[in-house]
Amino acid sequence: MIKEVKAKRILSHSTEPDSWFGIKYNMNLYRGCQHQCIYCDARSECYQIENFNDIEVKVNAIELLQKEIMSKRIKGTIGTGAMSDPYLPLEKKYNLTRQALKVIRDSSFPIHIITKGSLVVRDKDLLKDINRIYAAVSFTVTTTDDDLAKKIEPGAPSPTERLKAMKELSDTGIYTGITMMPILPFIEDSDKNILDIVEKAKAHGASYIIPWFGMTLRDRQKAHFFEKLDKYFPNLKYKYQQKFGNNYQCNANNSRKLWKLFKTKCEEYNISVEITKFDDRQTEQLSFLKP
Repeated sequence: MIKEVKAKRILSHSTEPDSWFGIKYNMNLYRGCQHQCIYCDARSECYQIENFNDIEVKVNAIELLQKEIMSKRIKGTIGTGAMSDPYLPLEKKYNLTRQALKVIRDSSFPIHIITKGSLVVRDKDLLKDINRIYAAVSFTVTTTDDDLAKKIEPGAPSPTERLKAMKELSDTGIYTGITMMPILPFIEDSDKNILDIVEKAKAHGASYIIPWFGMTLRDRQKAHFFEKLDKYFPNLKYKYQQKFGNNYQCNANNSRKLWKLFKTKCEEYNISVEITKFDDRQTEQLSFLKP
């Protein structure tokens, strides 16, 4: 079910940019997610989303963004995609992400997008403009197997479509790469899968790959994930229970070995395992903009 709601605010902020992506301000235009990934941590009780099948559309998001962005004294990276993908299928109708990018461009703020949505290529014109300051688009890819992805990310575009979209953005000159997380134990933690992701990342213009060899599991998230394991991967739930018990963080099998293999391959292909953040380029980029 899709519900139209009015939000009280659209930008949350942290004292310091986060260590992963350098994000200073978080923006979620939607709440809930049509991609329905079986592992999604946002199902957890702490996020207070009662029914994850319901999608809330923040219809006053652009009005709020215009007001809030003007009040920000520190020009930090706006991140979107942490709690709900900004390129859900319903974005074609509501167009909130494209409208938000226009506000961000006109305000000369940097942006970092995490997405599984191939629709992002629609907005490459705006991203190219924002990239004069800083724009990064990270595509979540945890497997290159389209059939497997259909089971674990049933509502999302296939990995093949995501990689194609990444190549199109990269060819346009937009800074782009992969968030390779989560890597699901017993499902995606094979040498073959990791190496294939790196190889396809190289072929499709990725500048970086940010990995995490494992996943999280807690309360409602775990219950939903185990239900899907019973459906798609019979007997695998028992392995999770036996190995991880009530652990929140569940590391992939042979995670240290996978990291070494991954890092060696990335070095061979000249792919960074860290993203270049806005703060790292701020002086250079802002001086570039001076007349």
